Amino acid sequence: MSTAKSNAPDRQTSGGILRSFIENTPASYFGMVLGLAGIANAWRAATEAWQLPPVIGEVIYSVAGLVWLALLLLYASKAIFASEKLAAELAHPIQCCFIGLGGVATMLVAGGIIPYSVVLAYVVFTAGFSFMLWFGVWKTGHLWQGGRDPSTTTAVLYLPTVGGSFVAATVVSAFGYTDWGQLAFGAGLFSWLAIESVLIHRLFTGPSKPAGLRPSLGIQLAPAPVAAVAYISVSGGNPDVFVHALIGYAILQVLILARLTKWIAEAGAVPALWAFSFGASAIAAAPVRLISHGDQGAMTILAPVLFVIGNVVIAGLSVMTMVLLVKGRMFAAETRPRALPNEHTRIPA
Repeated sequence: MSTAKSNAPDRQTSGGILRSFIENTPASYFGMVLGLAGIANAWRAATEAWQLPPVIGEVIYSVAGLVWLALLLLYASKAIFASEKLAAELAHPIQCCFIGLGGVATMLVAGGIIPYSVVLAYVVFTAGFSFMLWFGVWKTGHLWQGGRDPSTTTAVLYLPTVGGSFVAATVVSAFGYTDWGQLAFGAGLFSWLAIESVLIHRLFTGPSKPAGLRPSLGIQLAPAPVAAVAYISVSGGNPDVFVHALIGYAILQVLILARLTKWIAEAGAVPALWAFSFGASAIAAAPVRLISHGDQGAMTILAPVLFVIGNVVIAGLSVMTMVLLVKGRMFAAETRPRALPNEHTRIPA
């Protein structure tokens, strides 16, 4: 009995805990960086529009950067020391799309660095954009080959091209290249419109989502407000009917998701709820950025309300994450992707 005990892996040791973190870090955790960096951007806008303390946004950006760095190291270690886990994630019909978040998160971190070091921001952005573009083209090429189980059609399909393109448009415009940003905005906009129709058709006509997949609906909130932030960046920020329309559609998504709160909450307190974070932070940022560009009327009423809601969502998710981390549930084995019915566990070509 003592021999068996001594041969068993000791997960309580620091090495065992670190290995557990490495093996069970899913790419979806990069969504935390999106939410944190997004709300930090909202605070930067609020500093300009309402003269709020600038230190708050910078502290949040610093936290986003530290989370990004920790996840980058863990995920790179996973590729080296637990490559079979990474291969399974890459072959998974849903989890694979989250891998593109690594590049999106990296571009957002670059946006946070710009006021401090343009050169470093360029380097970080180039790395993130290159990975995002490669993965988006590769994954979309796979999707165009067909053969996908309709039950795996979820809002994660936005991630490889839509989210990445809008973020690229925003950050490259912050460097001063709005013409290149407009190209990226177009790539994101038309990808969004094409994928949106597929997803809505699936929601309207397909079977009800199992509880474990319902938090992914939070991604449905993101395209409209993230597009609004990108459009403000590439257009110079002047309020117009198009950006107002984007924010209006985003508010409609908020209301629909609020109506589904009880249904989505059946999944429990899980890290997957960070899917709501990027949309929540973007809908907090876009109206405030319009206020700083002189917008009046509806935005003066909506901006403070949406700003508060966005901050409450990110704060709630952060508290939930700390609780899960303390309880040892953030990097438990069950976070690893599992194959769905009728799916082959091969890596797609």
